[in-house]
Amino acid sequence: MLNALDFSGRTALVVGGSSGIGNGIARALLRQGATVHIWGTRACAEDYCNEPGSDLSGMQYQQCNVADVTAVTELQPLFASLDILVLCQGLVRYERKEFDPATFREVTEVNLNSLMTCANKFYPLLKRSGGSLVIISSLAGFAARFGNPAYAASKAGAISLTKSLAQAWAADGIRVNGVAPGLVPSKLTRVTFADPRRSDKALRGIPAGRFGTADDIAGSVLFLASPLASYVFGQTITVDGGKGLG
Repeated sequence: MLNALDFSGRTALVVGGSSGIGNGIARALLRQGATVHIWGTRACAEDYCNEPGSDLSGMQYQQCNVADVTAVTELQPLFASLDILVLCQGLVRYERKEFDPATFREVTEVNLNSLMTCANKFYPLLKRSGGSLVIISSLAGFAARFGNPAYAASKAGAISLTKSLAQAWAADGIRVNGVAPGLVPSKLTRVTFADPRRSDKALRGIPAGRFGTADDIAGSVLFLASPLASYVFGQTITVDGGKGLG
């Protein structure tokens, strides 16, 4: 088990791996020897050159709008085999916009429905390899989120979907698990970190005394995708510095 975190010879796809937490996960897999592919929303990898928290070097990129079922099903991946699928796509709308039914559906389409679309697309490859699927949800999936009903509901759905797929696909040799991050600086959390009072208040609620990083989340993903977690099915690991304990 000393080499359990050596992913040499294995192929990984990180959907939403172009920046933030997803990019941190992708780079961690790359450092451990995996061949890493990324799906993002922009036309090409170069479009992320000036994006903070984004480094696509050494990885292969494809554009895909995961909210479009046809786009997902028809896109031809750049790999013939797949060992690790990480679904890290995410969308949030602030200023109470998620109370609008159309915006609620927009957020849910990305944060929940697209998970099933992507999982189904790569089910045959994961079954062939005896692979691992890791779904990135959020601490928000365990509690109410004032102003963001779609985000909270869709992340709760992602946690439930993780359990259902794990149960359904275990007999096919596919392990499905998840990670629920706490507060990590990213595009989705800019509203919090742009307001010092808001971020200071959030920090006081974290027992660890600091905000999370993409590497914090990546560590749990590496564990779940490795043989170290060979008997772990349907679990969502909360990685939040203790924030959810209160």
